[in-house]
Amino acid sequence: MTGGKAKPLKAAKKQNKDLDDDDKAFHEKQRAYEKAKKEMAAKAGGKGPLNTGAQGIKKSGKK
Repeated sequence: MTGGKAKPLKAAKKQNKDLDDDDKAFHEKQRAYEKAKKEMAAKAGGKGPLNTGAQGIKKSGKK
């Protein structure tokens, strides 16, 4: 090889291992957890400060 980029080595293909029912259930639970986490983050992202009550933020100072 003279000049140019060297070709990267090909990654070995992943083996498709047989998953039993416990593994399938575990992966499904993980996917559901990640989905719920993303939904909660999206829901919480659009809101303002969490400490807003009926009166709002009180300002201190002399009149």
